[in-house]
Amino acid sequence: MDPAWISILISGFPLAWIAIERVVKSFYISSALLITIAMIACIFIGEVFAAGEVAFIMAIGGWLEDKTVDRTKKGITQLLKLVPAKGRKIIYHSDGTLKEEFIDPENIQIDDILRVLPGENIPADGIIEFGQTSIDQSVMTGESLPVDKIKGDKVYTGTINCFGSIDIKVTKSFSDSSLQKMISLVKQAEDNKAPMQRVVDKWSAWFVPTACAIAIITYFITKDITRAVTVLVVFCPCALALSTPTSIVAAIGQATKFGVLIKSGEALESMGQINVVAFDKTGTLTHGNLVVSDIIPINISENELLKSVGSAETRSEHPIGKAIVSFTKTNKIDICEPEEFSMIVGKGVVSKVQNNKILCGNEKLMIEEGINIPEDINSLILSLREQGKAIIITAKQNCIIGIIALSDTIKENANTMINKLSQSGISQTVLLTGDNKKSAEYIGNKVGIKEIKSSLLPEDKVSAIINIQNKGQLICMVGDGVNDAPALKTATVGIAMGTMGSDIAIEAADIAIMGDDISKIEYIKRLSNSTLKTIKFNITIAMLINIIAIILSVLGLLNPVTGALVHNLGSVLVVLNAALLYDRKIA
Repeated sequence: MDPAWISILISGFPLAWIAIERVVKSFYISSALLITIAMIACIFIGEVFAAGEVAFIMAIGGWLEDKTVDRTKKGITQLLKLVPAKGRKIIYHSDGTLKEEFIDPENIQIDDILRVLPGENIPADGIIEFGQTSIDQSVMTGESLPVDKIKGDKVYTGTINCFGSIDIKVTKSFSDSSLQKMISLVKQAEDNKAPMQRVVDKWSAWFVPTACAIAIITYFITKDITRAVTVLVVFCPCALALSTPTSIVAAIGQATKFGVLIKSGEALESMGQINVVAFDKTGTLTHGNLVVSDIIPINISENELLKSVGSAETRSEHPIGKAIVSFTKTNKIDICEPEEFSMIVGKGVVSKVQNNKILCGNEKLMIEEGINIPEDINSLILSLREQGKAIIITAKQNCIIGIIALSDTIKENANTMINKLSQSGISQTVLLTGDNKKSAEYIGNKVGIKEIKSSLLPEDKVSAIINIQNKGQLICMVGDGVNDAPALKTATVGIAMGTMGSDIAIEAADIAIMGDDISKIEYIKRLSNSTLKTIKFNITIAMLINIIAIILSVLGLLNPVTGALVHNLGSVLVVLNAALLYDRKIA
């Protein structure tokens, strides 16, 4: 018996079964049917070796594709390995003693206290209750250096505790953890086909009748059945069919390594065609946290002003009050507990500290309390507001003693990112924010965005995006909050910022950035551009090889054996070129 039959039995029969099953069940004409016809034709003319070679090389091509896909799925495999086998739960007894119990991650409950030792992976999302350490959270954010963490800071499943022992209070169940969401999003990305891939699938359906027609014409003209069979062998569109999926999966795999989750091939492809990028402000272009930016004492020292304001605001629940109190504590300013405290909504607070009446608020509060604001101070307040800052006017015993301004700090690399986007083919950047006009214009001008739309409700952001799309533009929306979700869903591509940001924003977005590094938006654009180039190059190479092989087959310069080699060379080149995308430096 010819040894080639072993290859036909092992590799050819399964392929033929798949082809027949697809035709019978759904009348789906795939490339497997053309390969089956080619094998049968080779056997019919006595070229058993060629039939076996086609089957064997197709099996090799499939194996190479599987290895490439496995390689690009390395991100998921590594994520799964990051889940600890056990979590160390701390149980406190009524007599004051405690007990450590090892439990499976799936059994960890919200509010459980877990102890994590140096070198261990964190088993659940939580907040540090005791201890301080540095956390390697590169798997979540792509940060190259460990991040210092203290009591009250958030930690995430799968990140690594580098130094100190910490106790954490669990805030999310295992199934809802940030790591599980990452794994789910990466898996979801592999199930969605890209537009180019769907086009190639449609093309494949025409290859079978076209190949058969050319083979029949060749036979009638040349009267050489070998040439006709060779046409069938080289016509198989395997390389063409592999061009898009292998490139997409490789790109998604690379993005995962850098803390970027791309949900679908369609989103990756569309990002390469985007020409407008719209940004939310708070938490996207800025850090989203108010910090003290200006301290302006009047007739007193800076420390005296901070002590008065910090003491007056100690009981405040307002973010501005909390930010000032936090600032005074950080700078070790001694503050007092107020004897009296009242908050006036929309105006500020009135406190009594060491028998002194202290007012902290805006102009409305000062006017209401009969305190005159001199013209020079009014001018100063106006200047600070034009910079997008929040202002706290402070008065003590009916005299203004100073002003404290707070601002949301701009992310350090925001301006650089905007400039690089322009170099990557983005013709327009837009700021869409719910903040007031002055604050929006200040941030927009600082980062280099010229088109600024402020005081927008969620539906206003959607309308702005639709207006841009109606002009024939493809727009990417970048945001991080619940209010950005409708805009993220409406845009051609939605990108959610933040360390998982808002869960609703993540669900609505097509791409999620695990962290606050805004420069990754420009990286995504470059990765998409590179992926599209790889796909187009692969399709071009696949079609050129097929066309040349068909011409050579018709001319009789190839036989079924050499035709099979040439045909499968294209498949191997396409798969290997796509594999290179996984480790390619995206410049």
